[in-house]
Amino acid sequence: MKYDLIDRNLFIANRKKFMAQMKSKSIAVFNSNDIYPIGSDSTMPFQQARDIFYLSGVDQEESILLLFPDAVEEKHREILFVRETNDHIAVWEGEKLTKEKAFEVSGIKTVYWLTEFEKVFFDIMTEADTVYFNTNEHYRQAVETETREDRFIQWCKKKYPAHKWEKSNPILQRLRGTKEQQEIDILQQACHITEKGFKRVLQFVKPGVWEYEIEAEYMHEFLRNRSRGFSYTPIIASGNNANVLHYIENKNQCKDGDMLLMDVGAEYANYSSDMTRTIPVNGRFTDRQKQVYNAVLRVKNEATKMLVPGTFWKEYHVEVGKLMTSELLGLGLLDKADVQNEDPDWPAYKKFFMHGTSHHIGLDTHDYGPLKEPMTANMVFTVEPGIYIPGENMGIRLEDDVVIRENGEPFNLMRDIPIEVEEIEDWMNK
Repeated sequence: MKYDLIDRNLFIANRKKFMAQMKSKSIAVFNSNDIYPIGSDSTMPFQQARDIFYLSGVDQEESILLLFPDAVEEKHREILFVRETNDHIAVWEGEKLTKEKAFEVSGIKTVYWLTEFEKVFFDIMTEADTVYFNTNEHYRQAVETETREDRFIQWCKKKYPAHKWEKSNPILQRLRGTKEQQEIDILQQACHITEKGFKRVLQFVKPGVWEYEIEAEYMHEFLRNRSRGFSYTPIIASGNNANVLHYIENKNQCKDGDMLLMDVGAEYANYSSDMTRTIPVNGRFTDRQKQVYNAVLRVKNEATKMLVPGTFWKEYHVEVGKLMTSELLGLGLLDKADVQNEDPDWPAYKKFFMHGTSHHIGLDTHDYGPLKEPMTANMVFTVEPGIYIPGENMGIRLEDDVVIRENGEPFNLMRDIPIEVEEIEDWMNK
């Protein structure tokens, strides 16, 4: 891995929190992701399943974490299974975890080779009543491939039909939604790398450059700062491309007079950053571009102030909608009749701002976290309002990553990334 080794005390603490919420005489099992094939002998680059990483720090394929706090033998209360390595694997694939290294990374003392899993699992299942399965229940999940977790669940139910089943996900939604300080520090590092990429791009963009060239500038800066690359597929959208919310082709030439919307973020140590900035291709905002831009910025700033303990996600979005409605009236994009006659289920502002304002961020760009309970300290959210005006060849979105704090204002992890009109113009015209 490119990133510095994470202090294993983070993962020890995460396991302790998870096990405290398990039922008596229960086992929880977490599997690594598969390495997914493309065709022939080609595969996608490996990315670890976030839950096993959150609980162990293990960033390697073919690994299994087993938690059994009521195990008779103390050594079986936390077990890690990893793929056995040898000299041949070291030559062809590179370094893999030894048992000693697995302990150094995770803090788990009992490490077996993966080939021993079924034997050890049978032994401890004789002591257990319940198995926690790790299913993906994120509100935006759209999984169409069978995962390693899916295969394990099928195998386990067939092999042990007399046991009871529980879900890990409700526990993980709460735990992962609230970050430890060490996680916030890693997120801050991801945001710092994103900042470096953006400042590089500010001095690169000019009329005539291509969207994919801008993408390459970000990637260059991310990689040279020990990131694996983008947290998600980047959006580099000039002109009317910005009005396609998930435009990812990044294939057009940037033209004089256009605005350029860039929704990008660097990952670091599997943690995501998520930034959006919109800049004038030629380095100078027109009066109208500035007018719309500052309206979006005001909404973002006011929405950020609402991210405090006790806020409900659904009600927050309603209040942000009111802010946006006021700004759209001021811009002449809505009139009073539009608002008076609006459909409560699709308010008038949705014509120009059709997506949500905030989502949890962490190990996933759209991270786990409870959405029907009050926000609490150390949750981390994006704030990303936008105004999209196809008739004016312009879409503007601004986005920062923000930590909720117990006392005081929310803490902006992207506070050093230029966002004011004057800052953007200064950087672009140095």
